[in-house]
Amino acid sequence: MGVIDVPNPVRAPRLVARALRRAVVGSRRAGDRVAEFARQPVAVFQRRVEELPFDYPPSVILVVDLAVCLVAIAAAVQRHSYFPTALPILAVLLTTAFGPMYAFLGVMPRPVTLGLLAMAAEAIFLVQPVSPDLAPFVLVAAAGEVAALTGLRVSVPTTAAMMLELVLFDMYGHLSEGLPTYLITVLVTVAFGWMAGLLLQYQRRFLYQERGYQDIRAAQAADEERRRIAREVHDVIAHSLSITLLHLTAARHALQTDREIDEAVESLTEAEQLGRQAMADIRRTVGLLDARPSKQVPEPGVEDIASLVGDFARAGLEVRFVCAEDLRAVSPAVGLALYRIGQESLANVAKHAPGATACVQLAVDATSAILTVDNTVPAGLPAQRGTGMGVSGMVQRAELLGGRMIAGPCADGWSVRVSIPLAPARSGFACTSWTGMSQGGPSAIREA
Repeated sequence: MGVIDVPNPVRAPRLVARALRRAVVGSRRAGDRVAEFARQPVAVFQRRVEELPFDYPPSVILVVDLAVCLVAIAAAVQRHSYFPTALPILAVLLTTAFGPMYAFLGVMPRPVTLGLLAMAAEAIFLVQPVSPDLAPFVLVAAAGEVAALTGLRVSVPTTAAMMLELVLFDMYGHLSEGLPTYLITVLVTVAFGWMAGLLLQYQRRFLYQERGYQDIRAAQAADEERRRIAREVHDVIAHSLSITLLHLTAARHALQTDREIDEAVESLTEAEQLGRQAMADIRRTVGLLDARPSKQVPEPGVEDIASLVGDFARAGLEVRFVCAEDLRAVSPAVGLALYRIGQESLANVAKHAPGATACVQLAVDATSAILTVDNTVPAGLPAQRGTGMGVSGMVQRAELLGGRMIAGPCADGWSVRVSIPLAPARSGFACTSWTGMSQGGPSAIREA
Protein backbone atom coordinates (compact mmCIF):
# COMPACT_ATOMS: atom_id res chain seq x y z
CA MET A 1 0.00 0.00 0.00
CA GLY A 2 1.60 3.26 -1.13
CA VAL A 3 2.18 6.34 0.95
CA ILE A 4 0.82 9.60 -0.41
CA ASP A 5 3.03 12.62 0.22
CA VAL A 6 0.75 15.45 1.21
CA PRO A 7 2.34 18.92 0.88
CA ASN A 8 2.89 20.67 4.16
CA PRO A 9 0.71 23.82 4.15
CA VAL A 10 3.13 25.53 6.56
CA ARG A 11 6.37 24.66 4.70
CA ALA A 12 5.34 26.10 1.31
CA PRO A 13 4.91 29.72 2.53
CA ARG A 14 8.31 29.47 4.25
CA LEU A 15 9.99 28.42 1.01
CA VAL A 16 8.30 31.23 -0.87
CA ALA A 17 9.31 33.77 1.79
CA ARG A 18 12.91 32.51 1.73
CA ALA A 19 13.01 32.80 -2.07
CA LEU A 20 11.62 36.33 -1.87
CA ARG A 21 14.22 37.35 0.71
CA ARG A 22 17.01 35.99 -1.49
CA ALA A 23 15.61 37.86 -4.47
CA VAL A 24 15.44 41.09 -2.49
CA VAL A 25 18.99 40.69 -1.19
CA GLY A 26 20.26 39.85 -4.66
CA SER A 27 18.54 42.86 -6.19
CA ARG A 28 20.03 45.14 -3.53
CA ARG A 29 23.51 43.81 -4.16
CA ALA A 30 23.04 44.19 -7.91
CA GLY A 31 21.87 47.78 -7.38
CA ASP A 32 24.88 48.56 -5.22
CA ARG A 33 27.26 47.11 -7.83
CA VAL A 34 25.57 49.11 -10.59
CA ALA A 35 25.78 52.33 -8.55
CA GLU A 36 29.42 51.71 -7.71
CA PHE A 37 30.21 51.03 -11.37
CA ALA A 38 28.42 54.21 -12.41
CA ARG A 39 30.48 56.33 -10.01
CA GLN A 40 33.93 54.97 -10.95
CA PRO A 41 33.64 52.77 -14.05
CA VAL A 42 37.36 52.46 -14.85
CA ALA A 43 38.58 51.75 -11.32
CA VAL A 44 35.70 49.37 -10.56
CA PHE A 45 36.23 47.49 -13.82
CA GLN A 46 39.96 47.07 -13.17
CA ARG A 47 39.38 45.91 -9.60
CA ARG A 48 36.75 43.36 -10.59
CA VAL A 49 38.90 42.02 -13.40
CA GLU A 50 41.78 41.59 -10.95
CA GLU A 51 39.44 39.64 -8.67
CA LEU A 52 38.91 37.03 -11.38
CA PRO A 53 40.76 33.73 -10.79
CA PHE A 54 42.21 33.69 -14.32
CA ASP A 55 45.31 35.83 -13.60
CA TYR A 56 45.35 37.61 -16.94
CA PRO A 57 46.04 41.34 -17.29
CA PRO A 58 42.87 43.45 -17.49
CA SER A 59 43.92 44.74 -20.91
CA VAL A 60 44.00 41.22 -22.38
CA ILE A 61 40.56 40.36 -21.01
CA LEU A 62 39.14 43.66 -22.27
CA VAL A 63 40.55 43.19 -25.79
CA VAL A 64 39.17 39.64 -26.09
CA ASP A 65 35.73 40.66 -24.84
CA LEU A 66 35.63 43.62 -27.24
CA ALA A 67 36.65 41.39 -30.13
CA VAL A 68 33.85 38.92 -29.38
CA CYS A 69 31.35 41.77 -29.00
CA LEU A 70 32.35 43.39 -32.30
CA VAL A 71 32.13 40.10 -34.20
CA ALA A 72 28.69 39.41 -32.73
CA ILE A 73 27.47 42.92 -33.60
CA ALA A 74 28.81 42.58 -37.15
CA ALA A 75 27.05 39.22 -37.54
CA ALA A 76 23.82 40.81 -36.27
CA VAL A 77 24.13 43.73 -38.70
CA GLN A 78 24.52 41.23 -41.55
CA ARG A 79 21.04 39.92 -40.67
CA HIS A 80 19.29 43.29 -41.06
CA SER A 81 16.98 41.73 -43.67
CA TYR A 82 15.48 39.53 -40.94
CA PHE A 83 14.38 42.48 -38.83
CA PRO A 84 12.13 43.17 -36.94
CA THR A 85 12.90 39.67 -35.52
CA ALA A 86 14.90 39.89 -32.28
CA LEU A 87 16.97 36.71 -32.76
CA PRO A 88 20.22 38.49 -33.78
CA ILE A 89 19.91 40.84 -30.80
CA LEU A 90 19.35 37.84 -28.51
CA ALA A 91 22.48 36.20 -29.95
CA VAL A 92 24.52 39.34 -29.24
CA LEU A 93 23.24 39.44 -25.67
CA LEU A 94 24.15 35.78 -25.14
CA THR A 95 27.65 36.37 -26.52
CA THR A 96 28.30 39.30 -24.19
CA ALA A 97 26.30 38.07 -21.21
CA PHE A 98 29.21 37.24 -18.95
CA GLY A 99 30.46 40.81 -18.63
CA PRO A 100 27.26 42.32 -17.20
CA MET A 101 26.49 39.19 -15.20
CA TYR A 102 29.80 39.39 -13.36
CA ALA A 103 29.95 43.20 -13.17
CA PHE A 104 26.44 43.74 -11.85
CA LEU A 105 25.33 40.39 -10.40
CA GLY A 106 28.66 38.99 -9.19
CA VAL A 107 28.22 35.73 -11.15
CA MET A 108 31.66 34.18 -11.63
CA PRO A 109 32.26 33.26 -15.31
CA ARG A 110 33.01 29.59 -16.00
CA PRO A 111 34.80 28.37 -19.14
CA VAL A 112 32.23 25.63 -19.84
CA THR A 113 29.32 28.04 -19.47
CA LEU A 114 31.11 30.53 -21.71
CA GLY A 115 31.45 27.88 -24.41
CA LEU A 116 27.79 26.84 -24.11
CA LEU A 117 26.57 30.44 -24.39
CA ALA A 118 28.76 30.98 -27.46
CA MET A 119 27.37 27.82 -29.07
CA ALA A 120 23.81 28.93 -28.27
CA ALA A 121 24.46 32.36 -29.80
CA GLU A 122 26.00 30.70 -32.86
CA ALA A 123 22.95 28.47 -33.28
CA ILE A 124 20.65 31.49 -33.14
CA PHE A 125 22.78 33.27 -35.75
CA LEU A 126 22.85 30.28 -38.11
CA VAL A 127 19.08 29.84 -37.93
CA GLN A 128 19.00 32.97 -40.08
CA PRO A 129 21.82 32.33 -42.59
CA VAL A 130 23.46 35.03 -44.69
CA SER A 131 26.25 34.87 -47.25
CA PRO A 132 29.04 35.58 -46.47
CA ASP A 133 28.66 35.12 -42.71
CA LEU A 134 30.85 36.38 -39.87
CA ALA A 135 28.94 34.50 -37.17
CA PRO A 136 31.26 31.43 -37.08
CA PHE A 137 34.08 33.68 -35.89
CA VAL A 138 32.24 34.00 -32.59
CA LEU A 139 33.22 30.37 -31.99
CA VAL A 140 36.82 31.18 -32.91
CA ALA A 141 37.10 33.73 -30.10
CA ALA A 142 35.14 31.52 -27.70
CA ALA A 143 37.39 28.53 -28.39
CA GLY A 144 40.43 30.69 -27.65
CA GLU A 145 38.91 31.95 -24.39
CA VAL A 146 38.02 28.45 -23.18
CA ALA A 147 41.50 27.12 -24.04
CA ALA A 148 43.14 30.04 -22.22
CA LEU A 149 41.06 29.60 -19.06
CA THR A 150 40.91 25.83 -18.54
CA GLY A 151 42.76 22.59 -19.18
CA LEU A 152 42.78 20.26 -22.14
CA ARG A 153 40.12 17.99 -20.63
CA VAL A 154 37.59 20.80 -20.98
CA SER A 155 38.88 22.85 -23.92
CA VAL A 156 39.31 19.95 -26.36
CA PRO A 157 35.74 18.57 -26.01
CA THR A 158 34.31 22.08 -26.07
CA THR A 159 36.18 22.98 -29.26
CA ALA A 160 35.16 19.66 -30.84
CA ALA A 161 31.52 20.39 -29.99
CA MET A 162 31.81 23.82 -31.63
CA MET A 163 33.20 22.25 -34.80
CA LEU A 164 30.46 19.61 -34.77
CA GLU A 165 27.85 22.35 -34.50
CA LEU A 166 29.21 24.04 -37.61
CA VAL A 167 29.24 20.72 -39.51
CA LEU A 168 25.62 20.02 -38.59
CA PHE A 169 24.43 23.46 -39.69
CA ASP A 170 26.38 23.09 -42.92
CA MET A 171 24.64 19.78 -43.59
CA TYR A 172 21.28 21.57 -43.41
CA GLY A 173 22.47 24.41 -45.61
CA HIS A 174 22.69 27.13 -43.00
CA LEU A 175 26.29 28.14 -43.76
CA SER A 176 27.40 30.38 -46.60
CA GLU A 177 26.27 28.92 -49.91
CA GLY A 178 28.44 28.92 -52.98
CA LEU A 179 31.67 28.62 -51.02
CA PRO A 180 32.76 24.96 -51.01
CA THR A 181 35.85 25.59 -48.85
CA TYR A 182 34.10 27.88 -46.38
CA LEU A 183 33.38 25.11 -43.87
CA ILE A 184 36.98 23.87 -43.91
CA THR A 185 38.26 27.43 -43.51
CA VAL A 186 36.01 28.04 -40.53
CA LEU A 187 36.96 24.75 -38.85
CA VAL A 188 40.65 25.48 -39.29
CA THR A 189 40.13 28.98 -37.91
CA VAL A 190 38.36 27.59 -34.83
CA ALA A 191 41.31 25.22 -34.32
CA PHE A 192 43.72 28.15 -34.59
CA GLY A 193 41.66 30.07 -32.03
CA TRP A 194 41.94 27.12 -29.65
CA MET A 195 45.71 26.97 -30.23
CA ALA A 196 46.07 30.69 -29.52
CA GLY A 197 44.26 30.28 -26.20
CA LEU A 198 46.41 27.28 -25.35
CA LEU A 199 49.56 29.27 -26.04
CA LEU A 200 48.33 32.00 -23.71
CA GLN A 201 47.80 29.43 -20.98
CA TYR A 202 51.28 27.94 -21.48
CA GLN A 203 52.78 31.41 -21.44
CA ARG A 204 51.06 32.14 -18.14
CA ARG A 205 52.27 28.80 -16.72
CA PHE A 206 55.87 29.44 -17.77
CA LEU A 207 55.63 32.94 -16.32
CA TYR A 208 54.68 31.49 -12.94
CA GLN A 209 57.54 29.01 -13.15
CA GLU A 210 59.98 31.81 -13.89
CA ARG A 211 58.64 33.79 -10.94
CA GLY A 212 59.15 30.75 -8.74
CA TYR A 213 62.72 30.39 -10.00
CA GLN A 214 63.35 34.06 -9.30
CA ASP A 215 62.11 33.61 -5.74
CA ILE A 216 64.45 30.65 -5.30
CA ARG A 217 67.39 32.61 -6.70
CA ALA A 218 66.56 35.56 -4.45
CA ALA A 219 66.45 33.27 -1.41
CA GLN A 220 69.80 31.74 -2.39
CA ALA A 221 71.32 35.18 -2.87
CA ALA A 222 70.01 36.22 0.55
CA ASP A 223 71.51 33.10 2.14
CA GLU A 224 74.85 33.76 0.46
CA GLU A 225 74.78 37.36 1.65
CA ARG A 226 74.06 36.23 5.20
CA ARG A 227 76.98 33.80 5.03
CA ARG A 228 79.24 36.56 3.72
CA ILE A 229 78.19 38.90 6.53
CA ALA A 230 78.74 36.09 9.04
CA ARG A 231 82.29 35.66 7.72
CA GLU A 232 82.88 39.41 7.98
CA VAL A 233 81.60 39.55 11.56
CA HIS A 234 83.65 36.49 12.49
CA ASP A 235 86.83 37.98 11.07
CA VAL A 236 86.27 41.35 12.75
CA ILE A 237 85.52 39.79 16.14
CA ALA A 238 88.42 37.31 15.96
CA HIS A 239 90.87 40.06 15.01
CA SER A 240 89.74 42.55 17.63
CA LEU A 241 89.51 40.04 20.45
CA SER A 242 92.92 38.54 19.68
CA ILE A 243 94.69 41.90 19.78
CA THR A 244 92.65 43.01 22.80
CA LEU A 245 93.71 39.88 24.69
CA LEU A 246 97.32 40.50 23.76
CA HIS A 247 97.08 44.06 25.14
CA LEU A 248 95.38 42.86 28.31
CA THR A 249 98.02 40.17 28.79
CA ALA A 250 100.76 42.79 28.38
CA ALA A 251 99.03 45.06 30.90
CA ARG A 252 98.70 42.23 33.41
CA HIS A 253 102.37 41.30 33.06
CA ALA A 254 103.38 44.93 33.43
CA LEU A 255 101.41 45.26 36.67
CA GLN A 256 102.37 41.88 38.12
CA THR A 257 106.06 41.77 37.33
CA ASP A 258 107.50 45.20 36.66
CA ARG A 259 104.83 47.36 38.31
CA GLU A 260 104.95 49.55 35.21
CA ILE A 261 101.72 51.54 35.45
CA ASP A 262 102.46 53.66 32.41
CA GLU A 263 103.05 50.60 30.23
CA ALA A 264 99.88 48.96 31.54
CA VAL A 265 97.85 52.12 30.90
CA GLU A 266 99.24 52.31 27.36
CA SER A 267 98.27 48.69 26.70
CA LEU A 268 94.80 49.23 28.12
CA THR A 269 94.39 52.39 26.00
CA GLU A 270 95.33 50.45 22.90
CA ALA A 271 92.83 47.74 23.85
CA GLU A 272 90.10 50.33 24.38
CA GLN A 273 90.72 51.99 21.03
CA LEU A 274 90.73 48.64 19.28
CA GLY A 275 87.48 47.68 21.00
CA ARG A 276 85.81 50.87 19.81
CA GLN A 277 87.07 50.29 16.28
CA ALA A 278 85.79 46.71 16.38
CA MET A 279 82.36 47.88 17.52
CA ALA A 280 82.24 50.35 14.62
CA ASP A 281 83.23 47.60 12.16
CA ILE A 282 80.58 45.25 13.54
CA ARG A 283 77.90 47.95 13.31
CA ARG A 284 78.90 48.68 9.72
CA THR A 285 78.85 45.00 8.75
CA VAL A 286 75.58 44.21 10.49
CA GLY A 287 74.15 47.40 8.98
CA LEU A 288 74.26 45.65 5.60
CA LEU A 289 71.21 43.71 6.76
CA ASP A 290 69.23 46.93 7.15
CA ALA A 291 67.16 47.97 4.14
CA ARG A 292 67.53 51.67 4.96
CA PRO A 293 70.30 53.64 3.22
CA SER A 294 73.38 53.99 5.38
CA LYS A 295 76.65 55.83 5.13
CA GLN A 296 79.07 54.04 2.84
CA VAL A 297 82.38 53.17 4.51
CA PRO A 298 85.22 51.79 2.34
CA GLU A 299 86.21 48.19 2.97
CA PRO A 300 89.84 47.49 3.94
CA GLY A 301 92.16 46.69 1.06
CA VAL A 302 95.61 45.38 0.34
CA GLU A 303 97.20 48.67 1.43
CA ASP A 304 95.73 48.18 4.93
CA ILE A 305 97.61 44.92 5.56
CA ALA A 306 100.62 46.92 6.81
CA SER A 307 98.52 48.65 9.48
CA LEU A 308 96.95 45.30 10.34
CA VAL A 309 100.37 43.79 11.00
CA GLY A 310 101.28 46.92 12.98
CA ASP A 311 98.27 46.43 15.26
CA PHE A 312 99.40 42.91 16.13
CA ALA A 313 102.99 44.06 16.60
CA ARG A 314 101.94 46.82 19.00
CA ALA A 315 99.85 44.27 20.89
CA GLY A 316 102.95 42.15 21.58
CA LEU A 317 103.05 39.64 18.73
CA GLU A 318 106.49 39.28 17.21
CA VAL A 319 105.68 39.63 13.53
CA ARG A 320 107.57 40.78 10.44
CA PHE A 321 106.03 42.14 7.25
CA VAL A 322 107.52 41.93 3.76
CA CYS A 323 105.50 43.65 1.04
CA ALA A 324 105.76 44.20 -2.69
CA GLU A 325 106.45 47.74 -3.81
CA ASP A 326 103.68 48.10 -6.42
CA LEU A 327 100.17 47.10 -5.33
CA ARG A 328 98.19 48.99 -7.97
CA ALA A 329 97.33 45.83 -9.92
CA VAL A 330 95.40 44.36 -6.96
CA SER A 331 91.66 44.95 -7.30
CA PRO A 332 89.53 45.98 -4.27
CA ALA A 333 87.87 42.55 -4.13
CA VAL A 334 91.20 40.71 -4.12
CA GLY A 335 92.62 43.20 -1.62
CA LEU A 336 89.71 42.67 0.77
CA ALA A 337 90.10 38.87 0.55
CA LEU A 338 93.85 39.07 1.23
CA TYR A 339 93.26 41.43 4.15
CA ARG A 340 90.66 39.16 5.76
CA ILE A 341 92.78 36.04 5.26
CA GLY A 342 95.82 37.74 6.79
CA GLN A 343 93.66 39.04 9.64
CA GLU A 344 92.29 35.57 10.40
CA SER A 345 95.73 33.96 10.16
CA LEU A 346 97.35 36.40 12.61
CA ALA A 347 94.35 36.12 14.96
CA ASN A 348 94.80 32.34 14.99
CA VAL A 349 98.51 32.75 15.72
CA ALA A 350 97.73 34.99 18.70
CA LYS A 351 95.04 32.63 19.98
CA HIS A 352 96.56 29.18 19.40
CA ALA A 353 100.31 29.84 19.45
CA PRO A 354 101.13 32.34 22.22
CA GLY A 355 104.80 33.32 22.15
CA ALA A 356 105.26 32.36 18.50
CA THR A 357 106.94 34.53 15.87
CA ALA A 358 105.28 35.21 12.55
CA CYS A 359 106.18 36.50 9.12
CA VAL A 360 103.72 38.00 6.63
CA GLN A 361 104.80 38.21 2.98
CA LEU A 362 102.79 39.86 0.20
CA ALA A 363 103.95 39.39 -3.39
CA VAL A 364 102.38 40.52 -6.64
CA ASP A 365 103.42 39.17 -10.04
CA ALA A 366 101.98 39.52 -13.52
CA THR A 367 99.06 37.14 -12.93
CA SER A 368 98.31 36.80 -9.23
CA ALA A 369 98.69 38.20 -5.72
CA ILE A 370 100.24 35.85 -3.16
CA LEU A 371 99.96 36.19 0.61
CA THR A 372 101.96 33.95 2.92
CA VAL A 373 101.67 33.86 6.72
CA ASP A 374 104.28 31.64 8.44
CA ASN A 375 104.69 31.19 12.16
CA THR A 376 106.72 29.07 14.50
CA VAL A 377 105.27 26.52 16.89
CA PRO A 378 106.36 26.97 20.52
CA ALA A 379 107.87 23.87 22.08
CA GLY A 380 105.44 21.68 23.98
CA LEU A 381 102.35 23.20 22.40
CA PRO A 382 99.58 20.56 22.55
CA ALA A 383 97.76 19.69 19.36
CA GLN A 384 94.33 21.30 19.33
CA ARG A 385 91.64 20.90 16.75
CA GLY A 386 89.48 23.96 16.25
CA THR A 387 85.74 23.78 15.77
CA GLY A 388 85.13 27.26 14.38
CA MET A 389 84.79 28.65 10.87
CA GLY A 390 88.13 30.43 10.44
CA VAL A 391 89.96 28.18 7.98
CA SER A 392 86.80 27.30 6.07
CA GLY A 393 85.99 31.01 5.75
CA MET A 394 89.45 31.69 4.33
CA VAL A 395 89.04 28.85 1.85
CA GLN A 396 85.68 30.22 0.70
CA ARG A 397 87.10 33.70 0.21
CA ALA A 398 89.87 32.36 -2.01
CA GLU A 399 87.57 30.09 -4.01
CA LEU A 400 85.04 32.85 -4.71
CA LEU A 401 87.76 34.79 -6.55
CA GLY A 402 89.14 31.75 -8.39
CA GLY A 403 92.08 31.41 -6.03
CA ARG A 404 93.80 28.62 -4.15
CA MET A 405 94.65 28.36 -0.46
CA ILE A 406 96.94 25.92 1.32
CA ALA A 407 97.16 25.66 5.10
CA GLY A 408 99.25 23.14 7.02
CA PRO A 409 102.50 22.39 8.84
CA CYS A 410 105.84 23.43 7.36
CA ALA A 411 109.47 22.96 8.34
CA ASP A 412 109.48 25.66 11.03
CA GLY A 413 105.87 25.48 12.19
CA TRP A 414 102.69 26.35 10.33
CA SER A 415 102.04 28.11 7.04
CA VAL A 416 99.07 29.65 5.30
CA ARG A 417 99.53 30.46 1.63
CA VAL A 418 96.88 31.93 -0.67
CA SER A 419 97.18 32.81 -4.34
CA ILE A 420 94.41 34.80 -6.07
CA PRO A 421 94.50 35.73 -9.77
CA LEU A 422 94.46 39.43 -10.53
CA ALA A 423 91.99 38.93 -13.40
CA PRO A 424 88.73 36.95 -12.96
CA ALA A 425 89.31 33.31 -13.82
CA ARG A 426 86.86 31.29 -15.86
CA SER A 427 87.26 28.36 -13.54
CA GLY A 428 88.85 28.61 -10.11
CA PHE A 429 91.78 26.57 -8.91
CA ALA A 430 91.05 23.50 -6.86
CA CYS A 431 91.51 24.40 -3.22
CA THR A 432 93.47 21.76 -1.31
CA SER A 433 94.86 21.33 2.19
CA TRP A 434 98.01 19.63 3.31
CA THR A 435 97.74 16.20 4.86
CA GLY A 436 99.25 17.41 8.08
CA MET A 437 96.18 19.50 8.71
CA SER A 438 93.79 16.59 8.27
CA GLN A 439 95.94 14.36 10.45
CA GLY A 440 95.97 16.80 13.32
CA GLY A 441 99.60 17.85 12.96
CA PRO A 442 101.25 20.81 14.70
CA SER A 443 98.49 23.14 15.55
CA ALA A 444 99.91 26.63 15.21
CA ILE A 445 96.89 27.71 13.11
CA ARG A 446 93.48 26.46 14.04
CA GLU A 447 89.98 27.69 13.37
CA ALA A 448 89.14 30.58 15.66
